[in-house]
Amino acid sequence: MYNPFDILLLFRRRRFAAYWFETGTPTFLVETLFKRRVSSLELGAMEGSDELLSTFDVDDIATEALLFQTGYLTITDEEDLGGEPVYRLDYPNREVRQSLNESLLRYLVRDATRHRVNSTQLYRLLEANDFAGLETLFHAFFASIPYEWYTNNDIARYEGYYASVFYSYFAGLGLNITVEDSSSHGRLDMAVLFNNHVYLFEFKVVELASAGAAMAQLQERRYADKYRALEQPIHLIGVEFSKDERNITAFDVERA
Repeated sequence: MYNPFDILLLFRRRRFAAYWFETGTPTFLVETLFKRRVSSLELGAMEGSDELLSTFDVDDIATEALLFQTGYLTITDEEDLGGEPVYRLDYPNREVRQSLNESLLRYLVRDATRHRVNSTQLYRLLEANDFAGLETLFHAFFASIPYEWYTNNDIARYEGYYASVFYSYFAGLGLNITVEDSSSHGRLDMAVLFNNHVYLFEFKVVELASAGAAMAQLQERRYADKYRALEQPIHLIGVEFSKDERNITAFDVERA
């Protein structure tokens, strides 16, 4: 993707930055994603057909087409299914992934200062492998979301909401993240490679699964096997949420 105005800003300021995203106004897009209950974990793994992606009906446009036509997703792979092409969509680059997820968080937090403090603290805690601190940080974050946000919005009723918020914090830092990471044993919710460590996350909602199910799945499906060749420390992290309490109820960590 080439944007002449971005190039001009680069030469003027003489440093790389998220110029493309800064010159746009993603408010309408963020509101649409929340309204449609689109999980941020899904954004990097969407699919679309020729017909779907060429739709221009603004009042009734599919989420995949909207993201593709506005430049937030691009085609990364093509597959022929019965003579019809199916396209895999993903973020065009790290800037877009990072900036869009930061916008999703700002829309939810409604406090730019608090959002930046949380993100900075998350990076430092992960760098220090302070898992108790990570649990406290996310517990405090969910607890700080205003009650009015829930009363005016039923997004918290669907399972992907809590995991989406969790993912967006990591994606907003520009970390190396893989969601729905497939292996011979199943699909892991989220893998993060950072600072020569591997962090494997599984998310569950306690109203929909038994207590301890997140860590049990990480162990039983041996998700860590895929990463052992890296010869880096591997951390299994099972995170459980409660729709009733609107917060984290378990944050289990084990070394694989």
